[in-house]
Amino acid sequence: MTILEEGEGENSLPSQPSVGIRDEIYARLLEIKDEDVMRHPDFRIELDSHFNRFPLSYAMDMMTSDRAEDVMVHIKLLAEAKDSDRRPSFYIRIVKPEELYREERTNDDGNGDVNNTMIESSSVVRVGASSGPYYEMTFSTRDRPKLLSQLSSLLSDVGLNIQEAHVFSTNDGFSIDAFLVDGCDDKSIDDLHKELQKVIEKSEKSLSGLSSSPLGYQESVQINIDKCEIDRSLLKRGKKIGSGSCGDLYHGIFLGQEVAIKYLKYELLNTAVRAEFFHEIEILSKVQHGNVVRFIGACTEPQLCLVTEYMAGGSVYDFTRMCPNTLELPVLLKISIDVCKGMEYLHQNGIIHRDLKTANLLMDANGVVKVADFGVARFQAHEGVIMTAETGTYRWMAPEVINHQPYNEKVDIFSFAIVLWELTTSKVPYDTMTPVQAAIGVRQGLRPTLQDNTHPKLQSLMQRCWDEVPSKRPSFSKLKIELEDFLQNFQLGNEKFQQPVNRVTSKQKRRHSIKDANISG
Repeated sequence: MTILEEGEGENSLPSQPSVGIRDEIYARLLEIKDEDVMRHPDFRIELDSHFNRFPLSYAMDMMTSDRAEDVMVHIKLLAEAKDSDRRPSFYIRIVKPEELYREERTNDDGNGDVNNTMIESSSVVRVGASSGPYYEMTFSTRDRPKLLSQLSSLLSDVGLNIQEAHVFSTNDGFSIDAFLVDGCDDKSIDDLHKELQKVIEKSEKSLSGLSSSPLGYQESVQINIDKCEIDRSLLKRGKKIGSGSCGDLYHGIFLGQEVAIKYLKYELLNTAVRAEFFHEIEILSKVQHGNVVRFIGACTEPQLCLVTEYMAGGSVYDFTRMCPNTLELPVLLKISIDVCKGMEYLHQNGIIHRDLKTANLLMDANGVVKVADFGVARFQAHEGVIMTAETGTYRWMAPEVINHQPYNEKVDIFSFAIVLWELTTSKVPYDTMTPVQAAIGVRQGLRPTLQDNTHPKLQSLMQRCWDEVPSKRPSFSKLKIELEDFLQNFQLGNEKFQQPVNRVTSKQKRRHSIKDANISG
């Protein structure tokens, strides 16, 4: 199964090695005497057309599952999903116990040990964790950013626990999302169908891929956006420097200064995307800090675009991954302190970012790090108002958000701990898991593995920041002071720590730094 970031699809041209897999799946369908296959002598051509819509990883996954009939389900669901009134189309089946044990054997490393990287989704955990039945629920609808989160939230609303997810996108804009769930002990398949249908009807527009979010919200924000409108004739667009799930990023010039221009993609311009766009502008227009990306203005006609200062150093994500070596400790601490300063300011102004990660931290030409991308940020709820919406990116998401529990600004502290781990390792957290597998693991207490070459103080800080109990996580104000003292003592020679020889200095990094700003959907 291909590892996916939340919000990313898997679009690619079919690969030649998948032809043999198709032949074998076709042979299996003939062997089980599938009615549709037996009824249509030209079905082999239709099967090719189906696989041509997916990357090779889809064919591999179908082979590994040893269930050729799943392909038939996917073909039917995709056909139904063409009709917007039937989206999302879905199918439910009960999973036999032997299928769970077969997966356990599939994950065996040849020595009788189950691969630890798959333990969060393996039957070793599942079979002991639930005495009830398991179901596979497969959905198809229009592919788009945050679809995985929406479907996960839908299943949670019905009271189901996701144990595993397989996610694939077609090259023509549709998706197949298959979930293994439990938590439905006393429910029949008909009962689950009815409950899912009710939840889907409540959020029909967002799940069908047409629209979501009430128009009233967008209109109320629009009133405040008018004062942020800039004269498009003064905005000079340059070369394209990035692309995300919802928009494209360009370098530009506005009144003689370099700027970054984020254009929303026409094909994804529904009510939900517009509402998120206007909300980001509303947040950016109310903040001003040296460690928060500076908002310049926006254009609403003829195409929606957001204009911010140009961050020539690119994202911290790119910065940490240009070389596979470890960041020099003072560089790491300087980045961390900048993030704390920006986030401290946001929290003091009642703003929760909700999607803090290195891809959303940008660097200017002088190496100053600034918090960016406020598409899912929200103002802190007033007393008595509970925030429970699941949003953000699974690999950085706090457990209380994953569990749809009430949460506050401490969710950003949890994400900051994962950012620190990124800085110390230059790796993606839980990189051997899918986003949903990572989320399941976090719910069960999983955290990234601390490295031996990480300073003990940073290890302790990460552990405090990703504590299961939000109230035990420190504030950004305290973290800033702690990290500043740490940096000062290190520079004075009061902190002794032997780092790896192949570390990367700030000068080395800056010399190789890409000059493109980052966009993250």
